[in-house]
Amino acid sequence: MRHRFVKALVAAVGVALLAATAAGVAASRHASASSYKVGIVYSRTGLLAAYGAEYVEGFKYGLSYATKGTGKVNGKKIDVTYADDGTDPAKAVTAAKDLIGQGYKLIAGSTSSGVALQVAPLAAQNQVLFISGPAASDSITGLNRYTFRSGRETIQDILAASSYLTGTGKKVVVFDQDSVFGHGNYAAVKAFIGAKGHNVSEISVPLTATDFTPFAQQAAQAKPDLLFIAWAGSTAGAMWTALDQQNVFSAAKDIVTGLAERATYQSYGPAADKIHFLSHYVYTAPKNKVNTWLVTQMRKRGQVPDIFTPDGFVAAQMIVHALKVGNYDVDKMISGLEGYKFLAPKGFEAIRADDHATLQPMFRVKLNKSGSRYVPAVLGTATSYQTAPPDKPIAR
Repeated sequence: MRHRFVKALVAAVGVALLAATAAGVAASRHASASSYKVGIVYSRTGLLAAYGAEYVEGFKYGLSYATKGTGKVNGKKIDVTYADDGTDPAKAVTAAKDLIGQGYKLIAGSTSSGVALQVAPLAAQNQVLFISGPAASDSITGLNRYTFRSGRETIQDILAASSYLTGTGKKVVVFDQDSVFGHGNYAAVKAFIGAKGHNVSEISVPLTATDFTPFAQQAAQAKPDLLFIAWAGSTAGAMWTALDQQNVFSAAKDIVTGLAERATYQSYGPAADKIHFLSHYVYTAPKNKVNTWLVTQMRKRGQVPDIFTPDGFVAAQMIVHALKVGNYDVDKMISGLEGYKFLAPKGFEAIRADDHATLQPMFRVKLNKSGSRYVPAVLGTATSYQTAPPDKPIAR
């Protein structure tokens, strides 16, 4: 009996040693491979396809900048695979699982907040590094130790916009979409602007809506001191038209919103100069060598950066830095990113070690008519200190 027990114990130890050896070989193979596998899961199609295109373009320029045109780190090629999530969380999870199954230890790119909030837990479960993109939900910050972000978050938008409202006891209405992004904006406005003594309420529009008239009528009837618009996607033009037709610009004392991509500037119509904008990025605002390089390179192709180009660029900077210090070891890559400070297209940015918030400047702008088109004019900059979200340390 004892002899059989000893044999079983020896066999079990042998299996454990084989497993450990296999894991060690796998880790060694990753470290000694001729390339690093990086997966970009983003919205090539779907509601936020325009944002996805800007992100990927920025990523490619950022990769060129951060690797000095070589596409390599530590002498190894960065092998990038692009997967379309169609702005659909289910498709994103499927794509991420496929990449993880192929041995990818580094995934980036979420354009949608709904997508990022599904991919982040998957990254933690599989112990892979995940860098979210333009997705703005505050919930992404501090979610887990494997999740970072290359873009801004909703609270940073709100803190940049709060300077447009003075006094106390004002009536603030958040006009948003029935989505993670929309409700996240409402929650942030209520938490930060409401805390200053203002009365905050919400008008939420279904994502499937095509007729915005009844919602615009509600906004006009509310007669707010400040109407904060939280909107994303291709329906923005129709939404602004409805607000104009229902005389919301006359009913509301002030209207504030985030300035979207350049293609939408005309969609604000004749009321464009009546709107105060907070801006994640306009290419004429930052004055630094990284932004100058990006603008110069894109102008060679008859283009200029758009709102989410920096998010892709910064993702590439973060990935290159993580690989440089971590050599595809996830724990080392995480440690390398925590506290990382660097010059990005927007200006100096920093990744807060406690919760992985990306501290960054924001901009206040207006649109001016220039001939037949609108161009942004920068009113001011909100520093990364002024827009820093509350610290919410990750449970480790």
